[in-house]
Amino acid sequence: MRSFDLSPLFRYSVGFDQLDKILDSAFRESARDVSYPPYNIAKVGEDQYRIVMAVAGFAEQDLEITAQENQLTVRGKIERSEPEVQYLHRGIAQRAFEHRFQLADHVKVTGANLVNGLLEVSLEREVPEAAKPRTIAIGASATPKVTKIEAAETKAA
Repeated sequence: MRSFDLSPLFRYSVGFDQLDKILDSAFRESARDVSYPPYNIAKVGEDQYRIVMAVAGFAEQDLEITAQENQLTVRGKIERSEPEVQYLHRGIAQRAFEHRFQLADHVKVTGANLVNGLLEVSLEREVPEAAKPRTIAIGASATPKVTKIEAAETKAA
């Protein structure tokens, strides 16, 4: 279990309180066997990403992809039954799996394809206009000037 304190980091940052949850999730996942099925995460453009998972033997109906808030979950489970087969060697596992990927803010799933035993999940960062950097003018004020309020008070007296 984790035995270190992240609170000194939060002294110098604002809004990174999710960092603690991400690190907890990473340590929990590393304790489990998450090597099956193997996968790659690639940056394919300025704001485009791709997760590719090797899911040999899985059909589209055996896979489930769920995006909720900032988490992407990929599950696989084969439901069909095989006739009695005696394997001399079974190297293709086809066992059930579940992978969870923590997504950054504004990263959305744009599509998924299953081609030649590879599941490709496409992601894109879509930063809204309100979250993009903007220049703030120094000295500009949205509140009325104090001199106007004082002048109105002297006329009323």
